[in-house]
Formats: sequence, structure tokens, C-alpha cells
Amino acid sequence: MSLIERAVARLAETAPKNPGEADDAGGDERAAAPRKTAIEALADRLADASVRAPAPVSPAGPQAPAPSAAAASAPQAGASPVPQVAGAPEPVRIHLEAMRARGMVVPSGPPTQASQEFRVIKRPLLANALGRGGQEAVRHGKRIMVTSAFPGEGKSFCAINLAMSIASERDHGVILVDADVARPSIPRELGINTEAGLMDWLINGHPDLSQLVLSTNVDTLSILPAGRRHEDATELLASDAMSRLLEQLSERYPDRIIVFDSPPLLVTTEARVLASYMGQIVMVVEAGRTPREAVSQALATVESNEIVGLVLNKAHNVETSGYYRGYGYGSA
Repeated sequence: MSLIERAVARLAETAPKNPGEADDAGGDERAAAPRKTAIEALADRLADASVRAPAPVSPAGPQAPAPSAAAASAPQAGASPVPQVAGAPEPVRIHLEAMRARGMVVPSGPPTQASQEFRVIKRPLLANALGRGGQEAVRHGKRIMVTSAFPGEGKSFCAINLAMSIASERDHGVILVDADVARPSIPRELGINTEAGLMDWLINGHPDLSQLVLSTNVDTLSILPAGRRHEDATELLASDAMSRLLEQLSERYPDRIIVFDSPPLLVTTEARVLASYMGQIVMVVEAGRTPREAVSQALATVESNEIVGLVLNKAHNVETSGYYRGYGYGSA
């Protein structure tokens, strides 16, 4: 049984008996029209996909002590730092030690269970983005959207860890975009302060992207904050300005993978608009909480995208009594 099939089976076993009950975190109604065939079809395609999902990672041993600040922020040998532009803001300092203490990925130091798991997740994404392994690069494959059906499933956690894992690569870096413009959480999770960002540029084209894309104390990681809130967020994301912004990002940072932390698919329209620009989508599913029907409905909203992956988050592996994130990958 493939890993995605395990994930689908676990969703079926652990899904709440009353999927229409309100979300205890956000109060969102979870009633969804039954659409089991969508996820079943995806599972079949993933099982036959050319890029196979590796086996779950075994639980890591005792957590290693956090590295010193100097060690944690040291660039990887051979990595390509984000270019510094004259007049650009000073690099923001991410609290790497605090992230490691919380079990998150940092781009240096001893391997942890989280770092091993996100290595598994990023490999097929990078293969598609860069055309590795004898395959052609996917159109817009460097644009990776991380989303979920509902809030609270761990999509921001996964987006940050994925970006940190990609930042540890030797040959290229990553830009993490906080595209959850209604409820941005990346600054809080990273322990940084931000002001202007994505929405500011979409509103009036200012300031210049060199002022908005923030370098960090991880040389191969930059951040584009969400910026101000706006009642017409969906229309702004669907505008020509968004297309121009993405083109400029690709032109200015040609060796960057761009990871978008997206709003949830079933509670906003922004995520569906963002998906139309993406080459790859990673959908996070919380084990034991997200109804199977909701997963099917969320997948149906991005069915036009050729490549969709599933991350089963907060799942306990019965065989090892450990913690892992299952990952299934293929074409939707």
C-alpha cells in the first residue's frame, strides 16, 4: 500500500462521524456535499504516479540541543545567497533557536525528525520545479502553494518548514510568501516584525519589490510579508498586478523556489485564485479532524492544477508509535 493510500485510509478511519459540526477553532461550518470519488481518483493516480512517495520516516532519537546563534545562521557551503540590493532593508533576524526548540526545521545543525520528514516532502517538488531525474521542469513549477481545507490544520507550519528545508539546499534558495492576507501568521511564527508586503504592491505598485522581499539571517531564505489587509483581496489577487508581481519575482530571483502560504480552500476565495498561478500545490490534511468529504471538496477546487500533493499532518504511526507526516504525490 502506497503512502497516499495509507493517508486516505487513515482519513476514512479517523474522520469525525458528524462532518457538519462547526470547527472548534474558527467556528466554520464543515458541512460539505459528499464527493468521495475525487479523493479516491486522486489516490489511484498517486499510486500510479511516476514519482513515488518514500516510506514514512522513523521517529528520531532524543532531540539535539539547539545550535549557537552563529552556527544556526551560517550559510550552507555552495549555497547562493539572496542578492542584496542597494537601499534594501536590513536583514530580519529569525529566531532559529526558538524554532528548533519547537521541533521545526532550521537549515543547519544536527538532523531532526522534522528535517528528515520535510526532506521527503521537498524532493519530488524540487524534481518537478528544476527538471531533475531526467524529467522536464513543470511549467511554473517553482511556484509552490501550501494550503488546507480549513484553518488550523497546520498549513503555515508546513509552509515554513518546507521553505526552511529548501533553504538548506546547496544550489538555490527560497522566497516564502505570506499569502494568507486575511490572517497572516508567518511573522508571528518566525518571531519577526513586518510592515509593507504583497498587498501593498498589488494596491499601488509601491514600494519596489527590493523593499518588500526581506532578506534574513538565513542567507538562502527571503520573506515577502502579506502587508496591509484589504476588503478587495480576492480581486487584487486576481488582477493583472498579481501576474506582473509573479513575473518580476521570477525575473529578479531566477534561482529561487517561491513557497506561498495560502488561505484555506473552503473558507475563502483567495486560495482558489492563487492556485491558478501555481505550478504545484501541497494540501495539508489534519489526521482525525478533517472529514474525507471536505478533502474531496477542497481537491475539487484545484482540480485544474496538474500537480497536487497531500500531507497528512499530526498523524501517529501505529506501527512505530511515533509521529510522522505522510506524503502522497502525483497529478490531480
